Amino acid sequence: MTIIWSGLALGAIYTIIALQYNIVFVASGVFNFAQAQIAVTGTFFVYFLATTAHIPAAAVVVLSALGCAALAVIEEFFAVRPLQGRGYHGELVTTLGAAVVLEGAALVLWGPNPEPVQFPGPQAPQTILGGRVLPFQLVLIALSIIIALGLRVAMRRTMFGVAALATAENRSAAMLRGVNTRLLSVLFFACAGALAGATAIVIGPQTFALYDGGNSLVLLAFLALAIGGFGSQIGALVGGLAAGLIQSLSLRYLGTNYATLVLFGVLLTVLLLRPRGLFGTTAVRNV
Repeated sequence: MTIIWSGLALGAIYTIIALQYNIVFVASGVFNFAQAQIAVTGTFFVYFLATTAHIPAAAVVVLSALGCAALAVIEEFFAVRPLQGRGYHGELVTTLGAAVVLEGAALVLWGPNPEPVQFPGPQAPQTILGGRVLPFQLVLIALSIIIALGLRVAMRRTMFGVAALATAENRSAAMLRGVNTRLLSVLFFACAGALAGATAIVIGPQTFALYDGGNSLVLLAFLALAIGGFGSQIGALVGGLAAGLIQSLSLRYLGTNYATLVLFGVLLTVLLLRPRGLFGTTAVRNV
């Protein structure tokens, strides 16, 4: 059972990162390659604020969220907005460039060695259902579920959520109906950045603060979205937790050489059977 708890904790991280990708993707149609690196930058913010500056945990969460939100807004203005609507998806290149810039800045500021991020709560492992699990891992799992369900409700019950869904369906039609798509894009980039910064305090104890940590996170979050379905919050939750469990079990029983192979084998199988993912849907229009 310890392996299951470990896999669920890993999957919770992939879920939270995948949900950040979904927030941006739904509102702007952009897969923001820099989002995982923004989350990694959040872990460095937490490390600096908590370990070096000795700021209380609540203030660390707020300041990290504000810092990552600011980074996301800057990225939207300089790496995404100039290319939106031109039709050749140049944002994929510019957001990848933004990720490289953030990675380089982290290397210069904090160096190549992983820095430990301390969870501001109980440290002693607990035995639950016969397996050992750390308190921050339980918080991670609970947070991933709460955030996924909260975003699902918000996207369907709030004005901004409905406007984002309308923009994802047809950007031009949404603009004609009075939706300020540029403002919406900035707001959702900021929300994704704030979520990255706020959750770094529980992600960091698992991943450490590592300058190139975004490289693996972006791959596994993309895999979670591909399994669950782009644009689906429940899909991100199921895909992320499934990816974490598969990775943990593969590492335990097959070894490091086969874990990635098994993950992508599962992805290939899902895409062959459900090209839009487990929870992806195909829009039907009358012409």
